[in-house]
Amino acid sequence: MEEQQRGEIRSQFDEVVNMTAEELERWLETEESQSVGESEHGESKGHQSGRRIVRILRSSRGELDEQDYEHMRKVIGYVHRHLAQPPSGDTRETRWRSSLKNWGHDPLK
Repeated sequence: MEEQQRGEIRSQFDEVVNMTAEELERWLETEESQSVGESEHGESKGHQSGRRIVRILRSSRGELDEQDYEHMRKVIGYVHRHLAQPPSGDTRETRWRSSLKNWGHDPLK
C-alpha cells in the first residue's frame, strides 16, 4: 500500500472515529457495549473491533501495518453504512448507537 493511500485511509478513519482511545476503552468495559452485535466466541465483532481501534489510536503511524490499515477501511465502511440507516425517533438509548460506539463513533457527538 502506498503512503498516499495510507494517508487517505488514516484521514477518513480520523473523521469517522470521533471517540478518544480513553472514551472508547471505558465504553468497551460497559455491559451495554458487550451486549450488542454479532457474537463470535462470546465477544461481538464490534467489541473486538473496538479493542483494535483503541490500539490503533494509541499507535504512531510508523507502528501500523497493512492489517491495521485494512481494519481502518473496515471501520470507515461500517460507520458510513450504519449512519445511513438510523432508526426513527430518539437514538440515545438504541442498539444502533451502542453498536456504532463499539466501532469508535458516537453519533450524538
